[in-house]
Amino acid sequence: MNHKTIAGASRPSDPADAFGAAIGDIWKSISGLSVPWPQLAQIQGEYLQQAGEVWNASLHALQQAPAAKPPAAGDRRFGAAEWAANPVAAFTAQLYLLNARALLQLADSVEGDAKTKARIRFAVQQWIDAASPSNFLALNPEALHKALSTQGESIAQGLQHLLEDLRKGHVSQTDESVFEVGRNVATTAGSVVFENALMQLIEYRPLTAKVHERPMLFVPPCINKYYILDLQPDNSLIRYTVEQGHRTFVVSWRNPDESLAAHTWDDYIDEGPIAAIRAVQAITGAQTINTLGFCVGGTLLATALAVLAARGEQAAHSVTLLTTLLDFESTGILDIFIDETMVQMREMTIGAQAPGGPGLLKGKELAATFSFLRPNDLVWNYVVGNYLKGETPPPFDLLYWNGDSTNLPGPMYCWYLRHTYLQNELKQPDALTVCGEKLDLGRIQAPFFVYGSREDHIVPWTAAYASMPLLRGASGARANSRTFVLGASGHIAGVINPPAKGKRSHWTNAALPADAEAWLAGATEHPGSWWPRWSDWLKPQGGKLVNAPRAPGSARYRPIEPAPGSYVKAKA
Repeated sequence: MNHKTIAGASRPSDPADAFGAAIGDIWKSISGLSVPWPQLAQIQGEYLQQAGEVWNASLHALQQAPAAKPPAAGDRRFGAAEWAANPVAAFTAQLYLLNARALLQLADSVEGDAKTKARIRFAVQQWIDAASPSNFLALNPEALHKALSTQGESIAQGLQHLLEDLRKGHVSQTDESVFEVGRNVATTAGSVVFENALMQLIEYRPLTAKVHERPMLFVPPCINKYYILDLQPDNSLIRYTVEQGHRTFVVSWRNPDESLAAHTWDDYIDEGPIAAIRAVQAITGAQTINTLGFCVGGTLLATALAVLAARGEQAAHSVTLLTTLLDFESTGILDIFIDETMVQMREMTIGAQAPGGPGLLKGKELAATFSFLRPNDLVWNYVVGNYLKGETPPPFDLLYWNGDSTNLPGPMYCWYLRHTYLQNELKQPDALTVCGEKLDLGRIQAPFFVYGSREDHIVPWTAAYASMPLLRGASGARANSRTFVLGASGHIAGVINPPAKGKRSHWTNAALPADAEAWLAGATEHPGSWWPRWSDWLKPQGGKLVNAPRAPGSARYRPIEPAPGSYVKAKA
């Protein structure tokens, strides 16, 4: 392969040779895997041709005025004018992108099972994103120009940001000094009316003179703080629900410390949703209540309701599940992290039988894992902005919440990994025993409203739809009352989509075919938020209107402290 010219120009041998050496090192480290020769030859041929084109374009730019367009249209890492104005920087960016494409083509061509190929592609993508020339001061013309124009002030400020983030233990994604829980996030008025070792129960102050007789209980995920559902007044799903006349309660999970390290999945079910249901029933006098679970909160809620159903109790008058997994057959990108070896490693280090005793899964570790699922957006973007350019990231409530991480008890986390993600037993009737009861999700008798987000990389919408055959719905007059709604955008932005902003769209289809794609093919798209559609569905579940309570809690469940309470303020 000693071609001397491509399209009449000298081939840039150094970049190609360096690329070949790098490829060799990567594939030597992956024992037993290979790329079929026809694909390898095609990739190499295309690479050499495109490398020549990049080299020729760079020579042309050096001889004449630089092109006005950026080196990579649509890639914001190289979108600034400085990249186009500097031929060397433009060449570096174009060569990097060429190498990145070739590496990903090789990763996709590896012979192996689907999971192995997905893991290789993920690892290669991580390396590619980390190696971007935009991430290095000496190779980033935009950062260098700013350093010169500010006489080094941007570099000094960047070092200050780096030291602050090292002290905090994470890369800042927003100006965290702007926000304070209870002051300008999590501000909906209410009171903590019950607490135990694992959670506080918040009752929100009514915003209407009349409320529905049947209350509403939210169970948010325990892997995050609850206030993703109550960021600002104009994007708070909690406040929206209160405004619709529902007497609303929300579980606020405790941020576990070492004293809670031994808690199990059973503890989270018993002291979480079940304890909250009991308290709401006692406070309101309602025998059945409306319930909502978000993400892992939906998995916890469904498990709790299945435990109660096994005991002959139907506590939920309705169940809403937002971006929730009950069938873990297809878990998207997270599947690459889960196998027997990984789960055993967790069990031996932080699980119930760990030699040193149970430990905690640190919130910062979990947050870092989720950030590196989208590294350019949630990691390297801020490395460049914070440290190379010395910029303070703008205030953004959602990213403040994203950085407010939570720990998890090791035994609880290990049980969750093994029995859901690894062995997918929750969907199997009577395969699991929780709180002393055999679980069967089909025993839960209630109308179900299930929501998925179309671009969700945490809970793929098809996996959210896979809950439908597991849920039989209500019995009697309300039989088979199951609804699935698909929203635009991702795991968080799709859910937190207030109607007033008029953003995005959602899809509905009354039919529930076995195949998710068949459901979408027959669905109707509607502009705007899915919240009003859910509100219309929930309204008849709430029952008749009665006078709003004058005070939170009851004689037995007296207010403990104002919302948002103390548990949510504890840092990991």
